[in-house]
Amino acid sequence: MRSGLKTYFNQNTEAAPLAVFRIFFGLMMFFSIVRFWANGWIDKLYIQPKFFFSYYGFEWVKPLGLWTYGLFVICALSALAVAFGYRYKWAIISFFISFTYIELMDKTTYLNHYYFISLLSFLMMFLPANSYFSYDAFKRSEVRHQLIPRWTIDSIKLLLGIVYFYAGLAKLNSDWLINAMPLKIWLPGRYDLPLLGDLLQQEWVHYGFSWAGAAYDLAIPFLLLYRKTRPFAFVLVVVFHVLTRVLFPIGMFPYIMIVSSLIFFDASIHQRILSIVSRWAKIPFNHFGNGNSLNQKTWDSRGFKRKLIVGFFALQLLMPFRHYLYPGELFWTEEGFRFSWRVMLMEKAGYANFKVVNKSTGERFYVDNTDFLTSFQEKQMSFQPDFILEYAHYLKEHFESQGHKNIGVYVESYVALNGRRSQPYINPEIDLTLQKESFKHKYWILPFNDEIKGL
Repeated sequence: MRSGLKTYFNQNTEAAPLAVFRIFFGLMMFFSIVRFWANGWIDKLYIQPKFFFSYYGFEWVKPLGLWTYGLFVICALSALAVAFGYRYKWAIISFFISFTYIELMDKTTYLNHYYFISLLSFLMMFLPANSYFSYDAFKRSEVRHQLIPRWTIDSIKLLLGIVYFYAGLAKLNSDWLINAMPLKIWLPGRYDLPLLGDLLQQEWVHYGFSWAGAAYDLAIPFLLLYRKTRPFAFVLVVVFHVLTRVLFPIGMFPYIMIVSSLIFFDASIHQRILSIVSRWAKIPFNHFGNGNSLNQKTWDSRGFKRKLIVGFFALQLLMPFRHYLYPGELFWTEEGFRFSWRVMLMEKAGYANFKVVNKSTGERFYVDNTDFLTSFQEKQMSFQPDFILEYAHYLKEHFESQGHKNIGVYVESYVALNGRRSQPYINPEIDLTLQKESFKHKYWILPFNDEIKGL
């Protein structure tokens, strides 16, 4: 087995698929950032709010006021430089840092595809994506290589496969398969869609979409891997993601996944794509076809990059299962829910009424959340326990700064999950200011009065 792995890691392949991936990735990221700016979301999400929810361990990451616009400029220009392969090493590092910083500024905006982009850009920092059809390769012969290590391309395929397959595993639960939840809630709301509107009111369609979605996620990585099924699989990718874009407001993610799946195709397809780009951009395509192979011993001395990427994937394979370390229903407590490719599995709504109490006198008053949070932040806070805890600590600090002393913060909260009636969520007798955020189980989350069977 060891000799087989050594042989695999020494294999080379055409660099064209990685070059095409780099170009499309950079352009998609550039237009995503421009779209984000054009819609006014920078101001709405990172300038206007008074308070921002932090990720545990990254409390120091905060919006930069008006300088936040500069951060988005850096991110956009870095994405463009990645697409062109211009000083690629620094461009991809700059993109990873700026994009991930933006993602970490407020936990309220967490989306699986933002996490995916951060992981992908981190991975790309260790890949020779500028070896072919790039500004760097055009200007510097020592960078120019037509053949690169096979594992550098396969690593992107593996990451895409993990995203799909784990999303499929997450759908193997009773709410999704037996109750068609939450699609049974969401799909009827799209009654205004031409042709599909009436169809989406039918219960059998809700079950069909649920089962088809799970089957698609579980099967598509394998269908893309095999040459005979690849064209059919790509058609499925396009249909699936276009349909999800029509049904749900999930931005650029469907297009990113469609373009990313091209990396599964043979190098000949990518050579054609690059030849079209070269004619359009008037770039001498033959300039890059020198047949040179990247020297792995020079490029990856002591196998550092391979070892780091092996560790990276080991972490990605284990992270989605960390919820087994916690008691209780995952969808209810959300302990281990994020960063595990559990995509669109819940319809959750909550109500949280915070009470500030003077422990010395017993005097109390209730908080108007709209004084501190945007409507979007309040909605997200109301059903996520780590949000509720962080907000309680913020309220304590705020009211202490106004002269209140010896105060405790309690919450009366109710949450409805996937069409069930709302249930009490947080123990109202617990002073949340005495609880600290950690990786430990939050015992003050009340039990879920039902059961969701699944992985």
